[in-house]
Amino acid sequence: MDDGTLSLIILGLAVVLFVWNRLPVDVVAVLVALALWATGVLGFTDVLAGFGDPVVIFIATLFVVSEGVDSTGVTAWAGQTIVRYAGTTRTRLLIAVTALCAVLSALITLNGAVAALLPLVVMLAIRIGQPPSQMLMPLTFAGSAGSLLMLTGTPVNIIVSEAASDAGAGPFPFFAFAVVGVPLVIGTIAISVLLGPKLLPVTRPAHPAADLAVHAETLDVHYALQDGFYRLQVRDLSPFLGQSVRELDLTAYPGVAIVGVQDGQGHNRTDAAIDAGDVLVVTGPSDKISSLVVDNLLAVSMTPVEDLLTRDSGVVEAVIPPRSALVGETVFPGMHRGHDLVIIAVQRMGKDRGNRHTQLAEGDALLVHGPWETLDELSRDRDILLVDSPELVRRQAVPWGPKASIAVAILAAMVVLLATGAVPPAMAGLLAATAMVLTRVVGPAQAYRAISWQIVVLIGALIPLSGAIQSSGGADRIADLIVDAVGSGRPYLLLLALFVVTAALGQMVSNTATVLIVAPIAVAAAEGTGTNVKPVLMLIAVAGAASLLTPISTPANMMIMSPAGYRFGDYWKLGLVVMAWWLLTAIIIVPLVWSF
Repeated sequence: MDDGTLSLIILGLAVVLFVWNRLPVDVVAVLVALALWATGVLGFTDVLAGFGDPVVIFIATLFVVSEGVDSTGVTAWAGQTIVRYAGTTRTRLLIAVTALCAVLSALITLNGAVAALLPLVVMLAIRIGQPPSQMLMPLTFAGSAGSLLMLTGTPVNIIVSEAASDAGAGPFPFFAFAVVGVPLVIGTIAISVLLGPKLLPVTRPAHPAADLAVHAETLDVHYALQDGFYRLQVRDLSPFLGQSVRELDLTAYPGVAIVGVQDGQGHNRTDAAIDAGDVLVVTGPSDKISSLVVDNLLAVSMTPVEDLLTRDSGVVEAVIPPRSALVGETVFPGMHRGHDLVIIAVQRMGKDRGNRHTQLAEGDALLVHGPWETLDELSRDRDILLVDSPELVRRQAVPWGPKASIAVAILAAMVVLLATGAVPPAMAGLLAATAMVLTRVVGPAQAYRAISWQIVVLIGALIPLSGAIQSSGGADRIADLIVDAVGSGRPYLLLLALFVVTAALGQMVSNTATVLIVAPIAVAAAEGTGTNVKPVLMLIAVAGAASLLTPISTPANMMIMSPAGYRFGDYWKLGLVVMAWWLLTAIIIVPLVWSF
């Protein structure tokens, strides 16, 4: 049996395993690579070469860049800004969030954009009286269209561009995909607005997501903090000048506790000497606060819990679990634990304990304030359970957080490098990812966690199959079947056939895996019919992104299934209409830009 036949048999078995969906997709990809080696189609070095391919390196670096942009609150800021101007009507809000998702998908990939906007959209839908199911599918479909706005929007674009380069036609320019992507985005949003109410189910999730964007308001209401918080600005003649926080003597003001000290820009000042213009954040009885203000020449204003959520510090809710070492420890509001953490409030059985001393028991709840880094460490403490992840709270409740400007600058620099072609794409991604780590926008461990290793393994293990199908003649055989079916001299019919094959396969198999498999076949079919390879590959990119009919076609589709309460069969109704628009757009526009 020749190598071409073996490679096609392995391809067929891979498709069966993908559709069977009992094994993880990355495991299937590794089995494919092992099969290529075991059957002798490829040598050991060739089987592993895919993991060193520049495409794999580039895609891995994009996850790190995406993490830097998202974790610094840039996406939260963009979402809140859009919503502030869009109002609360369904149409305007839907247009705003879907357009935002499309743009973010082009910058930080579809999965990153949907993950960042999902909680925001769910809460916005609830606030305007709409079920999340009416907004989440349009969000994902618009994001899928937005992934075709730039080269970096999806691994599919990168694979197609590399295939065009390998075929001798040259890679696609960075913004070339936008020629098709822009009308796809506009049409997808229009279809969602006009037909969405009729084609989308009216369902609500069994377990609604937490609205961490209003985390502070939730805590403020739940704990009903009696004494509130006050911001006391230090004046020029205050006796507090020159002292550190730990040197301040507040024994004359029972019940008053200092939560933190901030400078004029809201940054924490833990150990530094207090300067004029600094702000003391305190809590306590109003009469004692008044005495403190008069005696020490301070200016006062009330502040909600929301003001305790800053770029540097935040507030989390913690619960004492059974068998915790903290059981029996005496605490009280204003008490410092360690150097950075301050206990703001204590609850037992849902009732606030006020300023009294409390001996902790199982199930007690604490409101804790401190730097984000220290709060993150609490999530790894077995003696305490955090109700919400500090990282998620920071991302949603603190828009444009620390180093957000640096993250945006690095992203912009990477886009410029890619758009100008000054360096290869993989090098541009490596430079950007390294800059994120060196500037501490993203920590080394955080960078490794951000990378979707499943996708990296999937692409790295399937690249050899794509190459084997092409080099062994397997792609030519399938291409001959397509050519025989559509006939020569019928490029539009060829585009239609390739779109149907790619889109159909992409509903059950990862779109990345689908394009890796179909790309060499499309190139061979184009060459067999004397058609320019670029319009064929651009159509493959559009069809590869059209994973719209099932929840398993993309992680983003699966991501919205539970929050919206969707069932497996809910996707095809709107998805089929959107896919028809994509096919029509691709068939009309692609040949006008890239002639046959």
